[in-house]
Amino acid sequence: MGRIAILSEELINKIAAGEVVERPASIVKELIENSLDGQARHVRIALAAGGCGRISIADDGVGMSPTDAELALMRHATSKLRDLEDLFRITTLGFRGEALPAIASVSRFSLSTSEPGAAAGFRLRVEGGKIVECADAAPIGGTAIDVEDLFYNVPARRKFMRRQQTELWQAQEAVVRLALAHPEVGFALEHEGRALLSCPPNPTDQRERLALAMGAELYPHLVEVEERRLGISVTGYIASPDFTLPSARGIYTFVNRRYVRDRGLNHSIQRAFRDILPQGRQPVAALMIEMEPSAVDVNVHPQKLEVRFADAASVYDAVFSALYRALRRDALADLHSGSAAAPTVSPSYARAVQQFLERARAAPGGAWPLWTIEPTASYGGLSPKKHADRPVGYFSSLRYVGTVRGRYWVCEGADGFLVALDSHAALERVRRDVFERAWSQRGAALQRSLFSAAVTVTHEQMGHLEAHANLLQEVGIEVERFGRDSLALKSLPSDLLGADHSRLLGDLAAKVSRNGELAARDLLPILACHAAARAASLSADQVRALIQDLDRLDFRLKVIHASIVALEVPLPEGSTG
Repeated sequence: MGRIAILSEELINKIAAGEVVERPASIVKELIENSLDGQARHVRIALAAGGCGRISIADDGVGMSPTDAELALMRHATSKLRDLEDLFRITTLGFRGEALPAIASVSRFSLSTSEPGAAAGFRLRVEGGKIVECADAAPIGGTAIDVEDLFYNVPARRKFMRRQQTELWQAQEAVVRLALAHPEVGFALEHEGRALLSCPPNPTDQRERLALAMGAELYPHLVEVEERRLGISVTGYIASPDFTLPSARGIYTFVNRRYVRDRGLNHSIQRAFRDILPQGRQPVAALMIEMEPSAVDVNVHPQKLEVRFADAASVYDAVFSALYRALRRDALADLHSGSAAAPTVSPSYARAVQQFLERARAAPGGAWPLWTIEPTASYGGLSPKKHADRPVGYFSSLRYVGTVRGRYWVCEGADGFLVALDSHAALERVRRDVFERAWSQRGAALQRSLFSAAVTVTHEQMGHLEAHANLLQEVGIEVERFGRDSLALKSLPSDLLGADHSRLLGDLAAKVSRNGELAARDLLPILACHAAARAASLSADQVRALIQDLDRLDFRLKVIHASIVALEVPLPEGSTG
């Protein structure tokens, strides 16, 4: 008897399901994409048990006839391809005809649908890939699909599901990505009766969708991006450099309105922000890249999350240029608008600062963003030798002129130079010195302040923080478990009361997880960095006092952001303040 046999249709479907249906979020993505391809203008998503219990998606699209509905449950049956030529010019989100049969093979699946104007609709039910009911039903003006008991017949797969909150977050993220790419379509998402997302159609303002996804505080920081070249268009929004995240979760890239993950695109975005953002912070961006369908291959990943460009270098260059121009335009606009904290500046000084920024952009190294963190002087570096090169009283000799982008303090030096100081790095140095002196006195200034707040953390972060609770207490931070997903933050050093507590705990968790043997003193650089978060809100008098303080600091102390002097160039001749 031969050893090779043709697989059964049931086994083939389950193998396909393993590629397409990774988790509830995969089903949410595939079904919403079908709705969008079906010209839906409103999509409603309801989940239970994070999507593992139930996924219901209803739309108002064109629907299907009974014949098409039955065919849709067969593998490789699709309305989106007809011949080989179509495969190289894909304009729809779906095209393989695998999603519905794969989903139906590992769940209890039901589909109701009707075409526009039809007197009756159609309903069918499938369990484990087998049709158990086909019947006429009331017309619903679109398509509604219910997926229940995911992986009930593949228990080994069910074991790989994460906890409910994680699966729910993944499903919600799938909806957010599609909502960002399709602002003309309304989306509503709920979980066990609780509304999580509700966004009506708004094709004219993508910023509303971004703010909905990332938080309302993002809205005023958004900067429009636009770059059009032969065959390539890059549009969308980025957040200005004063709004950042600790991870890259705020980067959304779309190619022909399909969300994709591409290392080259991410590298181009990171390169544009590289010399603007502090170490450890990530930008926020939602970029729509449009090109000829024949110039991009979307058939390279089972879940269609990766693509292959015919001319990748041109695409990456267009993205970098788009962001570079947007950042430069926004920074110049901010300079012209002035700063509430800045003192009055004479017209000659305004011209001097303008020339200062122009020279910064023309500095060696090519097309840098507006600010370069490669100082012509080495003041503020970690190296003792470089620190020794700094003249005594250097910072005290600077005269504060104004603030650019809420981050850089522009000063006139006594030796005829304009100097840009990184305000965050400067305040971080001062706070680090305060913490060090307190530590040398056994925590005198690190005395805990009474405080109470609930902070949401991941399961992994909670484990690390609880395991090192004694270490945290030594630096004045007291935490204890508060529910499944939160920690109660019960005390903090006073300098950290205004910090972002979620980011603070995330950074502390990352630090203790990477280092097996830590002393509490090793956490002081992180505390100093977060204590510097309010640098942008300082008054002009506070800025001047802080600059004076820099001369008395011990620059050998370890900090996260070491370079205070961001840029130093000669003051243009004939300009006086």
